[in-house]
Amino acid sequence: WIMNYLQLVNAVLRRLRESEVTTAVGNADSYTKLIGDFVNDAKRIVEDSWDWSSLRNTFTVDTQANVFSYAITGVGSASKTLDVLNDTSNAFMKQASSSWMNNAFLNQDPPKSTPSYYSWNGFDGNGNLQVDVFPIPDGVYSLRFNMVDRTAPFTADSDVLNVPSAPVIHYAVALASRERGDTGGTSSQELYAIADSALADAIAMDAARFPSETIWTVC
Repeated sequence: WIMNYLQLVNAVLRRLRESEVTTAVGNADSYTKLIGDFVNDAKRIVEDSWDWSSLRNTFTVDTQANVFSYAITGVGSASKTLDVLNDTSNAFMKQASSSWMNNAFLNQDPPKSTPSYYSWNGFDGNGNLQVDVFPIPDGVYSLRFNMVDRTAPFTADSDVLNVPSAPVIHYAVALASRERGDTGGTSSQELYAIADSALADAIAMDAARFPSETIWTVC
């Protein structure tokens, strides 16, 4: 079941025996906004716990001749690289360290050819992840970056959760109950255990889609 920010906040409020609200932002009361903060904290906990299939995406960068640095629009600091493919040359690209790239560009005369190495190099002014490629492209190449792109904190009622909702709700309830010291009969430790169990179940179901990532085999 896909849930938005407002629905998540109300799901937490109900479990805390609080009244539902019509908005979690703007003119919402201070306690509702606090619950919204806990929802965002719980979302970060859950998103960081596994490379969820719902957060996996492919971002394409088309190179230009003589340009080696590119910003990947929409990819921020909470992303993870799965693999990078030079789709034009039909070859996977290798990740290089910053020192390796500095040596290739500054201590040598860098060649111009099909890119076969990449290295992350900070962020641009809009917060987009920047990548350097080597050799310097001698033309247009289509580079495919397969990423786990974790989402920014929710700021609007309609913002949609892309990971399983149950562990997010349970972690937010645990955080809220611990903060106010009133658990309504369930201890904070029990609430965290419920959240941990919900997260483990969700990861197990999603991980079944990627058995090669979780099962070790002899090469």
